[in-house]
Amino acid sequence: MKKIFIVLLIAGGSFKLAAQQIQTTAFPQLQGFMHNASFAGIGTTNFVGATYRTQWSQISGGPKTANLFGSFAMPSKKMGMGALVYSDKTGPTSRTGMSISFAKHINFGDDAVLSLGIENKFQQFRLDQEKIVAAIGADPALANAKGGVNYDAGFGISFTNKKVQLGVSAAQLLESELKNYSGAGASRSAVGRLYRHYNFTGAYTIKMDDDVTMIPNVLLIYLPNSPLEFNAGAQFVYKETIRAGASIAKNFSINFGTTLSKKLTIDYAFDLYSNNNILNNLTANEFMMRYHFNR
Repeated sequence: MKKIFIVLLIAGGSFKLAAQQIQTTAFPQLQGFMHNASFAGIGTTNFVGATYRTQWSQISGGPKTANLFGSFAMPSKKMGMGALVYSDKTGPTSRTGMSISFAKHINFGDDAVLSLGIENKFQQFRLDQEKIVAAIGADPALANAKGGVNYDAGFGISFTNKKVQLGVSAAQLLESELKNYSGAGASRSAVGRLYRHYNFTGAYTIKMDDDVTMIPNVLLIYLPNSPLEFNAGAQFVYKETIRAGASIAKNFSINFGTTLSKKLTIDYAFDLYSNNNILNNLTANEFMMRYHFNR
């Protein structure tokens, strides 16, 4: 199992078994600008936060992802800014990097905002040669694999108001080469590189009564030549203090959260993978903490 796991990682140019090269989260509705730069600075508060996610703990070398992030509005310039620093490790592969997003806000009546955003992303991809050799033996194509920092960019557009949140975006537009394959006569398809991701996000706020709000949400991710990824769910919020929700994708996820003060929030999610022969009965845990600033 471990050998198959490592072979899939290398053959996919750092693809995980879900086909994505960009780290996932169980809280897409709470970290919108991570999938769409235009959401930077959107919302009622500025915030900074951190997440830590562990996946497939039953497999040695399962993914572990840490993120530090922040979203800030600049009302005088009608702009927003978002920042993300991340570390993502899976078996013999690791990615560390940062992205900075800028969004231009076009305000309409009733708190409606049309936003256009760009993302600037810097990433370093590494292969641990010792782990690869131990699992599959020496491979001449990987013997001279290089590291180095890659630059890529993304673009997004979104519309938000008091009830609706809609956005479309494209990430890794430049498809930068990773330099993790050095075989003679390597073609574009054989060279490891970043691949474009196309995202759609949507959420709708429904006021059920004076205390309870329901927020259905969806995230779609498309990579050419890969199956469509989706995450659909709903979250319930009680008196803007207690949160609970569930979603379904390749895994089933439940999440809980609370507001410890008017500024500090903590959330937890548990995922169960049960609809794939390779990922069957594997689990994931994710913790998130955010600190909000009044504008």
